[in-house]
Amino acid sequence: MDPQPRVAVVGAGIVGLCTAYALVERGVPVRVYEQGVPGNGQSGGQGRIFRHAHVDPRLVADAQDSRAIYTEWGQRLGVELVSGDGALAIGPAVEAHLPRLRRAGVPARRVGAAELAELLPPLAGFDGPAMLDERGGSIRTAVAVRVLSEALGERLVADEVLTVRPTDAGDVEVRSGGRTDRYERVVVCAGRGTAGLARDLGLSLPIRHGAHVRLTFAVRDGPAPNLATLQDSSGDFGETGAYASAIPGNTAYGVGLSESCVAREDGSLLDPPALADLADRTVDYVRKALPGLAPEPFEVRHCRVTELPWGSDGIAVWEREGVLFPAGHNLYKQAPGLGRKLAAAADGGELPQALRPEAELGAA
Repeated sequence: MDPQPRVAVVGAGIVGLCTAYALVERGVPVRVYEQGVPGNGQSGGQGRIFRHAHVDPRLVADAQDSRAIYTEWGQRLGVELVSGDGALAIGPAVEAHLPRLRRAGVPARRVGAAELAELLPPLAGFDGPAMLDERGGSIRTAVAVRVLSEALGERLVADEVLTVRPTDAGDVEVRSGGRTDRYERVVVCAGRGTAGLARDLGLSLPIRHGAHVRLTFAVRDGPAPNLATLQDSSGDFGETGAYASAIPGNTAYGVGLSESCVAREDGSLLDPPALADLADRTVDYVRKALPGLAPEPFEVRHCRVTELPWGSDGIAVWEREGVLFPAGHNLYKQAPGLGRKLAAAADGGELPQALRPEAELGAA
């Protein structure tokens, strides 16, 4: 077990776990606080899309770094963290993304209708713009949470953090349900709870809160030989923003719409029936776009959303008196690279300028 921890990480979602693991890589003693089940909040579910396609070229480069780290960690921990089935995009967004990926050196190419059917057998016929991000795929989210938690071992403690407070001595006090400790640095990766802990230090984070639904459908004919992820901007199947990723074994596909329901900071929804409406629209989309899936879902996943005002892929880190507050949305694909940058900053390094709020990383 580590000696007295120098750094605390608040929250054991994917960003908190990656940050803590990156600190372990650096030989920094760390403690991770998680009041619930690790990875069971905004990081919950069986899969996410790993994609390089972003409007902001800086995020394309960051995704390349994170893809390499996922491979490195997977080899070290003996698991597959991202599938090799690729990431498909269909619809007009392809025309903007493909040149951007090629300029960045990401292996991506156009695909026709016949190859689409091979890469994603459940998909209905489509002959519009389509591309394959060859190094994309389905993130094995539950696997990632499990192996990172296991690697952290006793560094991960079940406790709720109530306050984070810089002291006159120059360190940072963390008061949790069962203890009071002091650290050189603290990284707050608490999802919806990040803004509240930041407010204790006089920071007002411009986080937009929401709620989202993702449904999982069985593949009709058993495991698919290939099940690429999907981003659909076409509108051909009734929605202009839909996404999907596979669960391990390619026996099922998790599908969601890009929309979220708006929530107040306390978590209450402005329009509670809207969440059920999103679920109904997702089922309708699957029946039109993915006839190779069972028409009814066998699993539902609701999760919170924390989004920055400059874009759905926006990321920023606020820093004050030894405490770092990362925030953003769609962070699973960026978590390993972001975690290493946060770990370096917590270990006494400089936070990259691109991660500071004024840089508006991920701006659309």
